[in-house]
Amino acid sequence: MVYRMLAVDIDGTLLHSNSRLNRRTKDAIEYVKSKDVYVTLVTERHFHSAKKIAKALKLDTTLITQNGAFIASSIDKPLYENRLNPELVNELVDSLEEYDCHVRVSHERFSIGNRVRQKNELIAKMTIGIGDPLFYPVTFVDSLGDYLLENSIAPTKVDVHFFDAAEQEAALREIEKSYPQVEVSLSDEEECEIVARGASKAKGVQMLANELGIFQDEIVAIGDSYADKAMIARAGLGVAMTNAPSEVKKVADWVTRTNDQNGVSYMVREVFRKQLRMQL
Repeated sequence: MVYRMLAVDIDGTLLHSNSRLNRRTKDAIEYVKSKDVYVTLVTERHFHSAKKIAKALKLDTTLITQNGAFIASSIDKPLYENRLNPELVNELVDSLEEYDCHVRVSHERFSIGNRVRQKNELIAKMTIGIGDPLFYPVTFVDSLGDYLLENSIAPTKVDVHFFDAAEQEAALREIEKSYPQVEVSLSDEEECEIVARGASKAKGVQMLANELGIFQDEIVAIGDSYADKAMIARAGLGVAMTNAPSEVKKVADWVTRTNDQNGVSYMVREVFRKQLRMQL
């Protein structure tokens, strides 16, 4: 089989646990590009952060960011954007602030988060959005709900970090029951991302592939989180990292090494080494 697109998750997949790019990973992406394979990053990160990673990889392609809610090669000319309604966001944030959690409303140009008054407040601030560059303004306010009443925002995503498993379970039940307009994906046991219904990594990959004239069975998708599950399941070759949850690994065609064991470069070596160059 000849593969024409490689869709790669960033955190837990492309990056090591220290949030750094390994030289072997950079070389692997360059090798795939030499085969005339279209490489895209598929991430929960905002566009600026994903673009920074893409620049380090010498990628000048369309990126699937904010869990599929913002797809673009340039921030000013998105291929696709699916925004949350401002009134819905106000209601959703008011509900979430009743729970023990840190909430961040993420726009492609900035984000606003609530301050969490507890001894691990610093963790609350820093957990979501690791790698935010300085040119992406992040503001913390005492009450996010009050801020949104005075400032109408149509974000592409709402990030939530919970500090208690029972609180998370209760909050997710409420969201599922009261807000059918949104989709929730878990990035790990404590964090979740909320986007408008219709946005997802899997749909983003499919949309970009359609734009490029690439069939689903010509796509290799690799990731490690629950948000990557559908993307991995639908790809021509779905690859999960060893550090992925078992539920994600079950839908994969193949499981590669962990991100700290250079799982992406190992997968590239095994999958693409015999593939000849092929122009899109």
